[in-house]
Amino acid sequence: MPKKSVKPDKSFYWVAREEAGLTRAEASEKLQTISESRLEKLENGSTQILPEDVLAMEKAYNKPGLCNHYCAEDCPIGQEYVPSVEVKDLSQIVIEMLATLNALNRQRDRLIDITEDGVIDEEELADFVAIQDKLEKISIVSSTLKLWVDHTVASGKIEKNKIDALRS
Repeated sequence: MPKKSVKPDKSFYWVAREEAGLTRAEASEKLQTISESRLEKLENGSTQILPEDVLAMEKAYNKPGLCNHYCAEDCPIGQEYVPSVEVKDLSQIVIEMLATLNALNRQRDRLIDITEDGVIDEEELADFVAIQDKLEKISIVSSTLKLWVDHTVASGKIEKNKIDALRS
């Protein structure tokens, strides 16, 4: 097992590599497209990380979630449009999804009333924003469920080819 650094302010990518049990040299060899010196610069933040670097790291480190972190935290476009998701227990994800769906079900008729004329007026705006927030919550919970599946596949508890076969 490689010796872990005691540096207190390690980057997310540095921690991911260490959690994979890899030295920089071993990671560089696995990554094939990133030299050891470039990897050090990426981890220290002295070189801008590129999307293809993150894709390679996610695969090499078997670490689902690296791409979401990059998009939500490091990419200027993603910071605006991609919510950060975190790994949660399946039961917690399902409860959040059901609670949000139930709340939306109660607001369904109000959404129809608000949107039927194609105009959202001042007195409808607060309700519309609340409904829109619930829809965004559904999107985040859905992404969280996808991340859970990716982690479960990465850990070997579910076979990806079986999931893919069911989707086709």
